[in-house]
Amino acid sequence: MGKTWVLVADSSSARFFSTGAPVAPLEEFDAILHPEGVAHARELTSDRPGRSFDSFGKGRHAMESPTGPKDQEAKNFAKKLCDRIDAARSRSELERVVLVAPPDFLGLLRDSLPEKSRRMVELEIDKNLVKLSTAEIRAHLPEKLYSALP
Repeated sequence: MGKTWVLVADSSSARFFSTGAPVAPLEEFDAILHPEGVAHARELTSDRPGRSFDSFGKGRHAMESPTGPKDQEAKNFAKKLCDRIDAARSRSELERVVLVAPPDFLGLLRDSLPEKSRRMVELEIDKNLVKLSTAEIRAHLPEKLYSALP
């Protein structure tokens, strides 16, 4: 029987769980902290944005990046987590994935998962459960995580 990984994450931390049966309890096997996820935007940038002249006239304006530093850090963290899932998939260490994250971070995880790993996602839950105990997290999941049939 294949393994199922449950990733419970937000922009500042992630917890990986595994289970080998559809109704089994979860076993936590790793936790990752990402302190940049809770840092203020001013702490993530080293300088003020550059300035540019208008193409017409004497005006100047700041050049802001289209993505803020906090959003970029969240994207980087989601990519790191998804790279780990994809690496485990390529080594045949898992067969199914359950993603549990707040709605905005869940979207980043979806966008960061490569297609082959995305097909392994059995269930998505848009809640922030990362600070709950293992038993409380399991209680928020369906009794049967997946069908036992291939």
